[in-house]
Amino acid sequence: MFIVNGVSGSSLHCINFGAATDPACGTAGFLVSAAEYIRNHYEDTMTNEQWEHFAGDAFTGFDTDRTMLRISAMNLMLHSISHPEIDYKDSVSKQNQISDKFTMCLANPPFKGTVDAESINDNLKAVTNTKKTELLFLALFLRMLKKGGQCACIVPDGVLFGSSKAHKAIRKELVEKHQLRAVISMPSGVFKPYAGVSTAVLVFTKTGAGGTENVWFYDMKADGFSLDDKRSEVAENDIPDIIERFHHLDQEADRKRTEQSFFVPKQEIADNDYDLSINKYKKVEYVPVEYPSTAELMADLHELELEITAGLAELEEML
Repeated sequence: MFIVNGVSGSSLHCINFGAATDPACGTAGFLVSAAEYIRNHYEDTMTNEQWEHFAGDAFTGFDTDRTMLRISAMNLMLHSISHPEIDYKDSVSKQNQISDKFTMCLANPPFKGTVDAESINDNLKAVTNTKKTELLFLALFLRMLKKGGQCACIVPDGVLFGSSKAHKAIRKELVEKHQLRAVISMPSGVFKPYAGVSTAVLVFTKTGAGGTENVWFYDMKADGFSLDDKRSEVAENDIPDIIERFHHLDQEADRKRTEQSFFVPKQEIADNDYDLSINKYKKVEYVPVEYPSTAELMADLHELELEITAGLAELEEML
């Protein structure tokens, strides 16, 4: 999407715009949010050239539903992106040959499903030989990003701990050949009422030469809304804490595995078949609970029995 250089306080010296993509854009919600972020933070400092880029090819989205494409194009145009690049394209198929083009990828790809093996692009199968869309899209993000490009994508929990060769292959690719920066585990109700599946956010940088040393894990408990079908607004919200901590990861080094966020060394992840589920590394503190003795419990039961008997007798007198 963009790279910001030379920021001093709230003063912006230079914005180097790249291009953002969502290869499964739906209604373009992620792209619109990215555009709004740029407007809110840099609107007063952008040049005419940057505004022209913003209104045109700074944002690209693909989808296989023509109705969604019309909605996403309208959505972007209503948010000052007058010439959005929104195209009908099966992103993981051979018709999509885009490579090394984007500086940012924000995506919530399909959580489940398979595609026709014959239509899958061969360079995706070379990374993870599968028909599962959630794995193919991860390989796609890596291919479409430039070196140094960043990705934040939502994946179902199965991607984090699946035991198939394809699951392990894509996780190994992220950890060994690129820089996996963060795994943010989300509660299972964040996509209700549409889906109840547990999900996580993967944040990584394409390097092609490794770079993963420690992976930051965060166990999100709440996102500001109830985790039922109503999704009503509530006070509990971990998102501001996640953003604050992610921007100051140097202060996370001493966090314990019993806390809500912590680092896990790359070697430990490799030793665990590249398992990225937070429960694999999180430690739980068990606080011993002291229960009353059997004699005390029996005494309480006898007392309760006497109260019930007295109540029944009183009820009989009233009849």
